[in-house]
Amino acid sequence: MKNLIIALLMITASTASAQQKFNPILKRQLDSVLALDQKYREILTYLMDPSKKDSVLKTLPVKPEEATGHYWKLQSQADSTNLIFIENVFNKYGYPGKTLVGEPTNEAAWSVVQHSPKIDKYLPAIKTAAENKELPFRLYAMMLDRQLMYEGKEQIYGSQATSKPLRNGQKIGYYVWPIKDAAGVNERRKQAGFDQTVEQNAKRLGFDYKVVKIEDVKW
Repeated sequence: MKNLIIALLMITASTASAQQKFNPILKRQLDSVLALDQKYREILTYLMDPSKKDSVLKTLPVKPEEATGHYWKLQSQADSTNLIFIENVFNKYGYPGKTLVGEPTNEAAWSVVQHSPKIDKYLPAIKTAAENKELPFRLYAMMLDRQLMYEGKEQIYGSQATSKPLRNGQKIGYYVWPIKDAAGVNERRKQAGFDQTVEQNAKRLGFDYKVVKIEDVKW
C-alpha cells in the first residue's frame, strides 16, 4: 500500500512538473491544431456576410449552392480530429496554458473546446486556467456565456449572439442572447478583459444591439 501511495505521488508530481515546464513540441502541435481549427471558418464567415458572399463564391472550387455545406463538412471533420487530440492533452497535462506552451498557443485548446459539444466537461478546467492567468479571463467568460446559452439561461458577459426565432415565432435576425443584469454588462465586460462594449461588439458582428429578455426567446 505504501509503495502504491508513493507511486501515485510521483505520478502527480511528474504531471505537475510537465505542466510547469515549457514544452516546445506540444506548442508546435497546438499551433497546428489552432490553424486547423480556423482553416475553413474564415471562408464560412465570409459566406454568412451578404456583402462578401458573392465575391468569395467566385474564388471557391465548388458550386455556389453547395459551398456552405461543403465547408461546414470539412470544418466538422477537422473539429472532430482536433477534439480527440485536445482531450488527450487534457488527460496528460490538464489545460495547456501559457506556462506550458506560451502565448498565443495557450488559446488553442480553448478554441477547440469552444467549437465542440463538450464545453460543460472542460469549463471547470478552463475556469481554473483563467483564474491562474494561464489563459485570458475573457476567453473563459466567452465559454461560460456559450454554455449558459446552450442551457437556455441568461448569459453574463453578452458575448454570444444567435438568430433563433423569438418565442412568438418572430424572426429578427441576429441578436445578442439575453443577458442577466443587462444594465451592468459593460462593467463586467471591462473587468473580464473585453475591449469593446456589448453595443460595439454587436456592431462588429454586423447588427445593432437590442435588449432581448429570456422569456421572449424560443428554446
